Amino acid sequence: MAEHGMVYEKKKALYSLIDGFDSLMVAFSGGVDSTLLLAVAHDILQDRVVAITAVSAVHPQQEKRHAVEMAVRLGVRHILYETHEMTNPEFTANPKNRCYICKKCLFQSFFQVAGRTGISTIAHGATADDVNDFRPGLQAAAEMGVVAPLLDAGLTKADVRLLSKEMGLPTWNRPAMACLATRIPYGTPITEEALRMIEQAERVVMDQGVRMCRVRHHGKIARIEVPADELDRLLDGEVRVGIIKELKALGFQYVACDLEGYVSGSMNR
Repeated sequence: MAEHGMVYEKKKALYSLIDGFDSLMVAFSGGVDSTLLLAVAHDILQDRVVAITAVSAVHPQQEKRHAVEMAVRLGVRHILYETHEMTNPEFTANPKNRCYICKKCLFQSFFQVAGRTGISTIAHGATADDVNDFRPGLQAAAEMGVVAPLLDAGLTKADVRLLSKEMGLPTWNRPAMACLATRIPYGTPITEEALRMIEQAERVVMDQGVRMCRVRHHGKIARIEVPADELDRLLDGEVRVGIIKELKALGFQYVACDLEGYVSGSMNR
């Protein structure tokens, strides 16, 4: 009970923070965190909130479709904005601050769009948990003046899922997502071909009914991560053979299954 009480205090803080804005543009991926942020912002600001979603090769097409569906469901004006990080050699070189480079350019573009719509404040869905991982994108957001109401209210990812469930948001139990570039080791150039292989390979694995999947791209090797308790599903004879066949058809020579299972941020090691 005490734990739930703390969550509701954070919820009150979140509503108070958002109520302090005249208008808001929400960087909207359609994931768990940004969906809660957008839903609460719409509750308070109504037509003074706009969602904006980045569209490019680094974002799965399925995520774009989901973002569009959620914006329609929430009744929020939604802008799809095509980004061009793949034309930036600093980004495609894939340095350790790749996310910083991407977010810096992204939010610069978002502020230009916001200015044309008469909005001065942009928010993103960072949470209290994000500060405990290597997230150079957070630094870029802070430098650009992008606000993080969920983080400022002290909400963790578990809090966000709890509140999302209580608000009837279908995203409450969605698996975490991240841009496809996070599947490529730092220092390995990011190419459109690699991103395509990753996206299609993950779709192949997800079609087997697993809750979450990452296909890490190590050159000709595909390293599959799924939750540890679902490894058996992939190692079943026919399923295993089918995955190997389809991933090799995509261009991988070797297909490996990580026995440690899915680990968030594993490429930051």
